[in-house]
Amino acid sequence: MNEQKDGWLERSVLSVPGSNWHMIEKAVTTAADLAFIDLEDAVAPNAKVESRQHVIKAFHSLDWGEKPRAYRINALDTPFFYRDIIDIVEQSGDALDVLIVPKVGRPEDLYVVDTLLTQIEVAMGLTPGKIKLEAQIENAVGLVNVERIAMVTSRLEALVFGHGDYAASMRMPTVSIGAMDWWDERYPGHRFHYAMSRTVVAARAAGIRAIDSPLADYKDLDAYRKMCIIARGLGYDGKWCIHPSQIAIANEVFSPTEQELQWAREVVTAYQQAMARGTGAISMGDRMIDMASLRMAQMILKVTEGK
Repeated sequence: MNEQKDGWLERSVLSVPGSNWHMIEKAVTTAADLAFIDLEDAVAPNAKVESRQHVIKAFHSLDWGEKPRAYRINALDTPFFYRDIIDIVEQSGDALDVLIVPKVGRPEDLYVVDTLLTQIEVAMGLTPGKIKLEAQIENAVGLVNVERIAMVTSRLEALVFGHGDYAASMRMPTVSIGAMDWWDERYPGHRFHYAMSRTVVAARAAGIRAIDSPLADYKDLDAYRKMCIIARGLGYDGKWCIHPSQIAIANEVFSPTEQELQWAREVVTAYQQAMARGTGAISMGDRMIDMASLRMAQMILKVTEGK
């Protein structure tokens, strides 16, 4: 299952509160690869039910361009979960592309969502499996089960690592979600390395994307860039944004540089020429190029050029 699924880019994923119609209208016009309407953390409890109507209205009345239509439900252990799915999917399933599930702790969580979606799709005459899922890994239980979560349903398109809730579940002291703080400066390494690395490994093994969570301090663009670089260095495909000012940075960092693209094209060309000559490993400059190099080059070109 480790062949990467074809799908949309998710270098930048913009979160917008479901209770703010003006912000929803603006979000779909941004340069974010994906914009989703949030019914969970960004919406107060007394506004959650009303916000569902904003989701339905947005899916049917706004021009999303090439963006997938997406929203985030409340967690399964809340009283809002089942109506977040039933009320919206029954009225907008034909327009909906992605449903984001927060605080996934076990594969059974996604099984429940998958089953409910299938029932609604069949009742509406939609193709079962049409609506895709993204799962947030945000606590210790979710990380322990992340490999099984990643494999439980073919609907799953991405794992999203959540710094803030994960830190809380681990009792890790932190002062800002997604940012390096006093504790990080004194810890000999990157405090979230294990969790982030395990999440992206699980995603790659399942052939799906891995997305990093947002930085709460949206005004600190230097810190946001740094966190994007760390995530991309680990193999992540993109990062959440909570403000439009972060979108351009995510799109830039999670896109191959011109130097990387040039290297990839040269590797593919050199290997094609070598295969025509009947040879295997080749050298480019002072570096040996083998099949592993070719696979890396092909992935760069596939993501950026659709090849």
